[in-house]
Amino acid sequence: MTILCYHSVEPDWESPLAVRPEAFAQQMAWLSRSRHVLPLADALPRLDARMRLPSGTVALTFDDGFAALHEHVLPVLTRLRLPATVFLVAQTLTPAGRPVDWVKGAGTARLTTLTCDQVLEMQDAGVDFQSHSWAHHDLTDLSYEECVRDLRASREFLSDLLGREVTQLAYPRGLHDAGVRKAAAAAGYTHAFALPETAEVSGPYAVPRVGIWRGNGLLAVRVKEARPYLPLRTSDPVARSARRVKAVVGKVRARA
Repeated sequence: MTILCYHSVEPDWESPLAVRPEAFAQQMAWLSRSRHVLPLADALPRLDARMRLPSGTVALTFDDGFAALHEHVLPVLTRLRLPATVFLVAQTLTPAGRPVDWVKGAGTARLTTLTCDQVLEMQDAGVDFQSHSWAHHDLTDLSYEECVRDLRASREFLSDLLGREVTQLAYPRGLHDAGVRKAAAAAGYTHAFALPETAEVSGPYAVPRVGIWRGNGLLAVRVKEARPYLPLRTSDPVARSARRVKAVVGKVRARA
């Protein structure tokens, strides 16, 4: 009933962004058996006013375009015939390239992103590619004009590379404000995706997704896939919020 957001899938990178391959395979097998996994383009017209998908449906997205997707994600998607969208940082695909300097922490020097050849191979295998901006800057730090230039450059470069129009954007780190949303529309996108951790505006240029992180077991994925967005508000007593989450867990277990 929602759009799931992954980043990388690999065994050795100890980061919240990197789901273990065995966990990812288990999660995809369950989704394949239990849910209708839609291509993102098909999911968008089905979103309701709260930007939620109908019960029993889900869409898969991956941010950043890490190289590990080719090794650890593509075979699983191909085997299970699952559609997915990968949001690419366009500058990483230029001849000069771009290092993965937007990820902080130990071991990040070895991180690499997909090559043009790998992107085109994955597209031929049925994977959809869209924009994750030009350079993975915090778009809320840019002026409106800078933001439009960044997002337009990414969309035009990727459209040329992929041989088709790119119309969807995932904001780097999910960060956006009214100016960024306006810039996304001006740059030619029809939809843009966020990654909210608290209550925030939603709409075509702020479509919420739910993050899946390293250590999330199958139950966590089932809860995240099924639940409404439940931000903890300061006016919400902890006990009341806990009861809401517990109720959702109970419903998920009952449906399994």
